[in-house]
Amino acid sequence: MIIKILSLDYRGIFFTILDRNRTKYNIILFNRIFRFICFLKGVKLGKRVIFNGNPRIRRHYNSTIHFGNECRFNSSLNSIILGLYQPCSFITFRPESEITFGNNCGASGLTIAAVTKITIGNNVLIGANTTIADTDFHHQDLQKRKQDIIPARPVKIEDNVFIGFHCFILKGVTIGKNSVIGANSVVITDIPENSIAMGNPCKVILRRNRIEPPDS
Repeated sequence: MIIKILSLDYRGIFFTILDRNRTKYNIILFNRIFRFICFLKGVKLGKRVIFNGNPRIRRHYNSTIHFGNECRFNSSLNSIILGLYQPCSFITFRPESEITFGNNCGASGLTIAAVTKITIGNNVLIGANTTIADTDFHHQDLQKRKQDIIPARPVKIEDNVFIGFHCFILKGVTIGKNSVIGANSVVITDIPENSIAMGNPCKVILRRNRIEPPDS
């Protein structure tokens, strides 16, 4: 028994406990402050929304940023094993722009930029360092760029979607419910519900309800 006690990895035990509790204590100490900052910026928060680390929020006047109940967002650089490039960022560019999350959503190091409308459903989990944008930011035509004409179309992510690490979801896309988007994918076209899709450009490789390749 004594030999067993002496052979324990005490340093490993100490730092394992520290790592497990660091996030919890960080949330206890700072989450109310981050929620208060959201209140000052006119962001609508549901019940029990948790911010681990300070998100970047830029809300244009007369625009909407809304988080449903039980959402959690990681912006602390040490909050996940994969590591974050940046805090979560939520940006609306114009009056009437909208960013809306349903209930029980989670994301780490997420960037969302809305000129028109970006809608996230319920139970959506978004992997680290993903970007969702409903705009190209700059028009490819020089004259239209000079006129500040920005191509933009709404983005919709339906219920129960999982999006992997470091994906790009671009303008005009709808991702159907219960779908999975593989890591490092670039989504430029709609993804049907109950699909597993990946790649650049992102394509459906399996239907989750049939577990077989989609029709060619």
